Amino acid sequence: MRKIIFTMVALATGIAAQAQDLPSNPEPGKCYVRCTTPDIYETQTVQVQVSPAYKKLKVIPATYKTVTEQVLVKEASKQLKVIPATYKTETVTYVKKQGGSTLAITPASFGSGSETIEVKAAYAQWELGAPAPDCASSNPNDCRYWCYKGYPAEYTTVSVRTLANDASVSRTPIAARDGSYTKRVVATPARVEEVTIPAEYANITKTVLDKDAATTEELIPATFKTVTKEVQTQKGGLTTWKEVDCKLVEYSALPINWNTGSATLTSTAKNLIDTRLLPVLANNQGAKMEIASHTDSRGGAESNQALSERRAQSVVNYLISKGVNNSRLVANGYGERRLKNRCKDGVSCTEREHAANRRTEFRLINN
Repeated sequence: MRKIIFTMVALATGIAAQAQDLPSNPEPGKCYVRCTTPDIYETQTVQVQVSPAYKKLKVIPATYKTVTEQVLVKEASKQLKVIPATYKTETVTYVKKQGGSTLAITPASFGSGSETIEVKAAYAQWELGAPAPDCASSNPNDCRYWCYKGYPAEYTTVSVRTLANDASVSRTPIAARDGSYTKRVVATPARVEEVTIPAEYANITKTVLDKDAATTEELIPATFKTVTKEVQTQKGGLTTWKEVDCKLVEYSALPINWNTGSATLTSTAKNLIDTRLLPVLANNQGAKMEIASHTDSRGGAESNQALSERRAQSVVNYLISKGVNNSRLVANGYGERRLKNRCKDGVSCTEREHAANRRTEFRLINN
């Protein structure tokens, strides 16, 4: 952060201020921050097909029925008293079982793939650099510079399922089955006196195709996954210096009572953010705010650092959910690196002294 408090000395060095792009007409004792028009993003959702539509086939087997049929096994004839009739035997072939077919299904096969979705667009912002080591001025702000730093877009990869081969069906024919029976027929009719010999019949059964094999088709619909992405709808940029309350450029306490080891905001903490931070951001349009979180020295330094970062980010995430543009917010976790008293590792302190180091703060900073 670069806090600008202009005194009579600052007025005397106006030329140097103009070289640093500072406010052109500052007033003594006033504080200023550089405000930007923030990048404006719109959250959009897209549907990604993760599984294609396909069809599932089911075989309905062929059905048969049994038929009884009366057939002639001996023709009617005449018998002669003088010369009897003579007979011969013939074999008659018939279809005992008609032919049909069987069906076999080859299921659909699938492959795998992926689809890359841009979930956050690339962006850039102005950032304040460190002072030059060879600065000749006694004012460190004279030798600082601004950098326009770009940040790449963020992507996510979604696994998808592709249809390699759809389900198919193959038909195998079943051959018909023949049967036979024999009958006697007159070879030579009787002569002289004819005696009628009646015909003889028999019943036979045969299996015939009632309904051939077929398939039923069931359509399995495609499945989709909803992916959320941020799309930049308006590009922000630097604007002008703005006068702010000098108290707001110094760290102010945000008295959140965090549960031990937790970075989850309680309803009380959210109400505190609503009443303390949202009005400051609303009354200082374009200004950027830092959320800083600290821990005491108890516990490991790495875990304390991670916890403080999560807590600061929780506050930022809540502000974003309330409509604050994320380009106006910075979350910094300092762990146990900025203790306010003597209570470092190895020093015996009271609970009240440790509590002074466990804090969350905020301030307005330059963009």
